Amino acid sequence: MKIGTVTVLGATLVAMLALSSCGNTIRGMGRDTANAVDATQSAGRDVDRAASR
Repeated sequence: MKIGTVTVLGATLVAMLALSSCGNTIRGMGRDTANAVDATQSAGRDVDRAASR
């Protein structure tokens, strides 16, 4: 193989790895956000129950 071909293949591999890492991070942030919303709603229900006693 020529040096240029090896360089292009290497750059493509690095770009694919970087993009897959970003996808995992974004997916994780979505899960964290959903968990925060669930916790906030649960806390709101707890406060509502306590206030209606």
